Amino acid sequence: MFNRRMIPASLFFLTTFLFLPGFLMTADAQPKSVRLSIATGGTGGVYYVLGGGIAAVISKYIPGYEATAEVTSASVDNLKLIHTQKADIAFTTADSALDAYNGLERFKAMGKVPLRALAVLYPSVSHIVTIEGTGIEKAADLKGKRVSTGAPGSGVEVTCIKVMDALGLDWNKDIRRERLGFTESVGAIKDRKLDAFFAGPGIPAAAILDLASTPGITIRIIAHDYLLEKINKKFGPSYFRFVIPKETYPGMKEPAPVIATGNSLACHEKMDEKIVYNVVKAIFEHKKDLSAVHKEADKITLQSAVVGSPVPFHPGAIKYYQEKNVWPK
Repeated sequence: MFNRRMIPASLFFLTTFLFLPGFLMTADAQPKSVRLSIATGGTGGVYYVLGGGIAAVISKYIPGYEATAEVTSASVDNLKLIHTQKADIAFTTADSALDAYNGLERFKAMGKVPLRALAVLYPSVSHIVTIEGTGIEKAADLKGKRVSTGAPGSGVEVTCIKVMDALGLDWNKDIRRERLGFTESVGAIKDRKLDAFFAGPGIPAAAILDLASTPGITIRIIAHDYLLEKINKKFGPSYFRFVIPKETYPGMKEPAPVIATGNSLACHEKMDEKIVYNVVKAIFEHKKDLSAVHKEADKITLQSAVVGSPVPFHPGAIKYYQEKNVWPK
């Protein structure tokens, strides 16, 4: 279903292990080692990098645990992998998680996903990225342009659908749509094969930094925060206003007010409570290791981890948060 390329061992100090879903293991019948698969995203996004860091923390600091991070198309596909129990832990945006939990939108065919949250992480910031010379000054200018709406099955595509709807545009008729992953979108716009692309990373995103640092290219992040109320009214309150500072990417001339949604770690409701507890504990006790991998990890705190999830938390996670006195009473 997805390309299981591991995060490079040289970067994250991982050993390659055979895949076996952790939630098939019970506390009463533990094998010699617990092997966990973490569904992340494309190689140009924060999910991929941070997921590798979390896999490394789990493997290094929890005796008997071995974790690997998988390259996927991100949120929607990740949640489907949780539903079919082909992944243990998944990165997901809040809007996709809410759709999955309720069996809506891209999850209608499979029904409600028995999903539980481990932690709320950091904002997923909606980017509409273009470059000078495309004639795109505002979101409505996307009409008639060559636009990548994100990889099929990604959270980016979920957000794009809602943004296009709020703009009154039909993405099958009003734009020349491509469905490229994050890294592929950057390559295509460099080659002038795209006019714009949607992305939903934390900031700064490595792929956009690469684009912004390319000689002869000046990027522009298109404002679209004015669509927030319309989107939340129709699709549910999963988004909030966010301003991308102009210092985030080289060449930005002004801050970009956009929309954002939360990012979470999630698992199947049947995942063993002890495993979930150990994973959550390792993440927070070794957060410095994660911050060394990507600075978005600086935004992960015990206080914010328990706020803003659209789906219920797993009992193993709740147990840890209660011990730390941050679980809401």
